[in-house]
Amino acid sequence: MSPHMDPGLLKPALIILAAAAVVIPLFHRLRVSPVIGFMLVGMLTGPFGLAKFAAHLPIIGMVTITEPETIAPVGELGISMLMFMIGLELSLERLQMMRRLVFGLGALQFAVCAVGVGVVALALGAPVAAAAVAGVALSMSSTAVVVQVLAYEKRLDGIVGRTSLAILLFQDIAAVPVLFMISVLGTDQASDNNAMLVRTIGLAILVVVGLIAGGHLLLRPLFRSVARTDSPELFVAACLLVILSTSLVAAWANLPMELGALIAGLLLAETEYRRQIEVTIEPIKGLLLGAFLTYVGMSLDIAHILADAPRLLGGSALLLLGKLAVIAVLARLFGIGWLVGLQTGLLLGPGGEFGFVILGLARNEHLLDRAMADFLLILAALTMACIPLLSALGNLVVRRRGARHVEDPELLQALTADATPRVILAGFGRVGETVADMLDVHGIPYVALDSDPDRVAAQRKLGRPIIWGDISRIELLRRLHIDTARAVVVTMSDHKASDRLVTIARAERPDLLIVVRARDARHAAHLYAIGATDAVPETIEASLQLSEAVLVDLGIAMGPVIATIHQKREEMRTEIRSMAPGAEVRQLGRQRLSDRLAR
Repeated sequence: MSPHMDPGLLKPALIILAAAAVVIPLFHRLRVSPVIGFMLVGMLTGPFGLAKFAAHLPIIGMVTITEPETIAPVGELGISMLMFMIGLELSLERLQMMRRLVFGLGALQFAVCAVGVGVVALALGAPVAAAAVAGVALSMSSTAVVVQVLAYEKRLDGIVGRTSLAILLFQDIAAVPVLFMISVLGTDQASDNNAMLVRTIGLAILVVVGLIAGGHLLLRPLFRSVARTDSPELFVAACLLVILSTSLVAAWANLPMELGALIAGLLLAETEYRRQIEVTIEPIKGLLLGAFLTYVGMSLDIAHILADAPRLLGGSALLLLGKLAVIAVLARLFGIGWLVGLQTGLLLGPGGEFGFVILGLARNEHLLDRAMADFLLILAALTMACIPLLSALGNLVVRRRGARHVEDPELLQALTADATPRVILAGFGRVGETVADMLDVHGIPYVALDSDPDRVAAQRKLGRPIIWGDISRIELLRRLHIDTARAVVVTMSDHKASDRLVTIARAERPDLLIVVRARDARHAAHLYAIGATDAVPETIEASLQLSEAVLVDLGIAMGPVIATIHQKREEMRTEIRSMAPGAEVRQLGRQRLSDRLAR
């Protein structure tokens, strides 16, 4: 008989799932960011909330957590997944395009803010080491909360989103040497300290190089092997394996776990599996980030905040206004408009999750006393909780003043890299290749998808813009920017999959041009009924081509033959459309179709 399991082990999972399933939908209906919802859940269920009464009311103890550290590892895994997703979104190519903003604007923001906060801390009487730690910790912003807020507001791919992401990425990279230096400063000055320092740096460099080299060699074959099984479960397992293994390898080398996940994401961003991985990981990442935000909420002691309100409010205002001014001015120097700089500053002014890590490590290494560390931790958490409100304030200012266009060409290039209006070509077999060839002839950009990993790999070697994935998932279509797509062309031989794709594409874009390969006239009529703009039956096109060949071989002039074929095709199309009564059919002729694609 198996031993009795402690129900307390399931409490953190219960609270996170309850927040995701009950509380967050309520906040969504109220048009309030789920970030605030998770934090409020943490405040309510944490040691400073209802858990205070758990000793007197056992039933409350079943749904509260007295030790927030129990969910901290889950939250850290959520941050690793977030960094993995950021790596997928950026890719080495896009990182190269944004290098001036990442390593220019991001580096200047970090340096100026760190020095500014450090000087203020010194002026208030803090020791030099403590002031330095406070400077680098509070100069960090919250990648987790900012990305969540921008994604919720659908601004992650916009100018403000990309500018914020560039600065956040440098901060996340800068956290690596900062954490390393704090560890070194906190060690005893033993005679072999220099040797230990050299060994630690060498190991870190070796691990980073090893992750990059190993990723280039192993990641694509791994996902190709998993994709051949056509098993969604195995694909999820492969994604989690990569994230966990790279994170743990980085942690083994005394590097932040998030760095390993970021490297894995950057490497996979160059592969044909990028978009499907994003769609697969997104729900899991959301839940784990919810655990992190709940953990942050548990650290907020309302009684302590009220008792120390003047200092906390003053410190929060000083931090927010100072970082806002620095970011807005630096952004303008880099060719970005004032309003974009203002919105970015409002988002990045609060503290961040790496600030928590830095302050916690500095406290353990005795570089900060407990009172100062606790004050700075509450300050960081309190300002993080304000990010959704600050984002709303920025949007309000822009609506009242009117938006201005960004002038920086590097940022514009990064913004438009994936969002250029293209034809989405679903299926890349014989028919799909022919359609792609015709699009290439006329200079029409497209992105193709196919579910055969070997075919996708072969076509990518030829330089085709093709990825692997399940095209019938609306999440994947959205990541391919169906909102700006010029058309969806469905050439798949799996007609059930074609039907699903037409249905979801039409629901997403009522005005979208959808051209589909049909099995026969009856199937074409069905496709018209569910939303296809044009359906091309295989049997009819084969008979028309056969008729054309016979007439030409019999000596009939090509001009009259082509005219007859076109007339017969239109007659059959009209007849097929009449088989779908009540359907809202878009009557696009050949000329109108060509005009639409040529725009």
